[in-house]
Order: sequence, then structure tokens, then C-alpha cells
Amino acid sequence: MSFKEKLSKYAQLIVKAGLNVQPAQIVVIDAPVESVELVRLVTKEAYAAGAREVVVKYNDEVVSRYKYKYLEKEAFAHVPTWFKEFRNDYAAKKAAFLTIISDDPEGFKGIDPAKIALWSKSVSTACKPFYDSLDLGINTWCIVAGSSIKWANKVYPDMSDSEAVEALWNAIFKAVKVVDDDPLTAWQEHRKSFEARVAYLNKLNLNTLTYTNSLGTNLTVTLNEGYLFAGGGSYTTKGQYFFPNMPTEEIFTSPYRNGTNGVVYSSLPLNYNGNLIDEFKMEFKDRIIDFDAKMGKEVLKEMLSIDEGSLYLGEIALVPYDSPISNMKTLFYNTLFDENASCHLAIGKGFSECIQGGLTMTKEQLLEKGVNDSLTHVDFMIGTSDLKIVGETKDGQVVRIFENGNFVF
Repeated sequence: MSFKEKLSKYAQLIVKAGLNVQPAQIVVIDAPVESVELVRLVTKEAYAAGAREVVVKYNDEVVSRYKYKYLEKEAFAHVPTWFKEFRNDYAAKKAAFLTIISDDPEGFKGIDPAKIALWSKSVSTACKPFYDSLDLGINTWCIVAGSSIKWANKVYPDMSDSEAVEALWNAIFKAVKVVDDDPLTAWQEHRKSFEARVAYLNKLNLNTLTYTNSLGTNLTVTLNEGYLFAGGGSYTTKGQYFFPNMPTEEIFTSPYRNGTNGVVYSSLPLNYNGNLIDEFKMEFKDRIIDFDAKMGKEVLKEMLSIDEGSLYLGEIALVPYDSPISNMKTLFYNTLFDENASCHLAIGKGFSECIQGGLTMTKEQLLEKGVNDSLTHVDFMIGTSDLKIVGETKDGQVVRIFENGNFVF
């Protein structure tokens, strides 16, 4: 199969499975300039699926770096009217949102992290209706990846530019099952593969999960009353099924906001807004009370200072160490891929689908039930080959969940 054939199958998969575009639906694409070929193919497939309009907004990481470098911090407190209206208006029109990422893992190295954090907070505030529409299951959305020279060079430093870009594309195609004979059917089977484990976890009536490994992680996480694990894809409030992330290998839920205690150590680097944070730890007493990092401590500090909610967990995700992406034995320096090779946690916003009746609740009601709220949501990897996870049910039974980095059921 040629590269163009694979890219075409990828575009079709994104439209039909990732976004699940419906007739007369608007599709909004946010993509780097390097992904123009994929954008054009997605646009073609979206119109073929009956889209009313496809709107494309390109971004350029180099241009963004110049902005961060030359403007004063105060400039990032202001979000242009056109920007917030663009997002909020299309969200109100029930558009499907596609984000294509191909970031240089160190694209903003040396940039003041306070500028990046302020811009992130400002956008989250100004575009609150947009983010709410995604978080509360109103709009479909999907995040996918495209290869780029800077990213490929980081992942495959011993290859030439062209070899690295090709190798990264091949890894992406493999991870999202484009190389399968029938990718659409493969994704529907992938969806079914989560169901048995999700059903089992939801029937256990768990109270806590305790994580331990040789890195020093010893963390107990309390679950919400009426918690729900989910995995694979998601439903909108109207029953439209879609895959928010391609690839995906995780089963996840949102824990009780005020019930995390202990210490957790990262197992992989975190690429946060073009800066790497590595070998870091967080200590919890309901919320994060201390943290440290061998690389990127100031970036981590800014990440945790977005708002009050950024100091609490919004997600716990279970990913076996023996999983397709993990078995590639490749560090991608990209959360979309690395989080699907490792158990992970996320600080910040929780998910409405992760508690019984959550899709019909307001954000205030979700918070009252224990689902964290925040302007941010950042995943970080904690899975190792010796990770052990033990659950305790409401009636005091001890249940093994993970042993040696993998599910025991």
C-alpha cells in the first residue's frame, strides 16, 4: 500500500469513525501547516459524508514561538474577539471539531512558561462555551496526529529527515490501524474489546484504587459514588458515537475530587506546550501539596497554577504495559501516543460521562458529585512494568486490578 493510499484511508477513518460526521454537520479543523495534505483529504472525505461546510484554521508553531518570544507577558491575557467567537459560535452550531497535532516536543524550549500558562488560561476562560460543549458531550471531537520533521527528529534522532518522517508516519498508521485490511471494522472491534473490562470494573462497586511500583509510587485514589469507567469512544448527549482520541488504548474514569493521597512518580517525559517535563513527582493530600522535577520544574509549576482545579485529579486511566503502542518500544514525546502506552493520571477537568447521569448534569452538579472542574486537563504517564493496582470495594473486599503492569482479568 502506497503512502497516499494509507493517508487516504487515515482521512476516511478520521471522518467516519473519529468524528462520525453526520449529514449537514459543520466540520472545523485545527491543524499545523505541515499537515496540509492530510487536511485536504479529510476535507474531501467530510464533504463526501455530507458535511454542510468544512472550516480550516491553520497554525504555525514557528510563528507562535516568535509571538511568545517577543511579546510581553501581559499580551497573553487578551484573547481576540474573532478567536473566541470562532470557537464558541461553531460549538453552538454543533460542529464536529478535529485537531491535528505534530508538535515539536521542544518547540517552546526557553520560552517563559508563565506566558504559555497565561495564554492557556485566557483561552480556556474566553472559550468556555466551546470547552463546555466538548466536556459535556454536546459536540463530537477528535485529536489525531501527523508526522513532521521536528517531531520525527526527536523520536528517531539517528535517521535522516526523510527517513524519520516516514518512520513516524508508519508508526502513526500502525497505531491507528490504517494498515489493517479494513480499518473501520478494526475500530469497531477495538471498541468492543473494551466493553468486558469496563463492565467488570463498573460492577465492582469500588471505593479506592491503590497504585504502587518500584519508582516509589504509593498512591490511593478514591472513586466517586456512581462512578463509571469508559473506554474506546464516547457518546454525545444525542447518542452519537465517536472516538475523541485516535489512537486510544485506555479505560478511564474521573475520581473523587478530594480523595487522592500519597505520592506518584512519572514514568515517561511529559511534553507540555512545547516544553519537556521529566522525572517528576507529585505528592497528594486530597490535592497536590508538593511537587518536584529533574527537568522542567518551572513549567510544571505553571501547569499546576492555572486555577484551583489544576491541583486535583480529573482522570485515572488504565493502560496495560503489554499494549500495541507500548510494544512499539518507542518514546513519542507526545501525550496522545505515550498516554496510550502507559497507565496515566490527569490533573484538571473531569468527565461528565464518568458518573451515573453525568451527561445530564450541569458543571456545578458534577462538582457537587465529586467530579473535578478546571480550565485545564493534562495527562501524565505513571505506568511501569511492575505497576501494581489493588482495588478495595465498598464492602471491604480487596480486588487485584493490575499485576506486573497489566490487567489481571
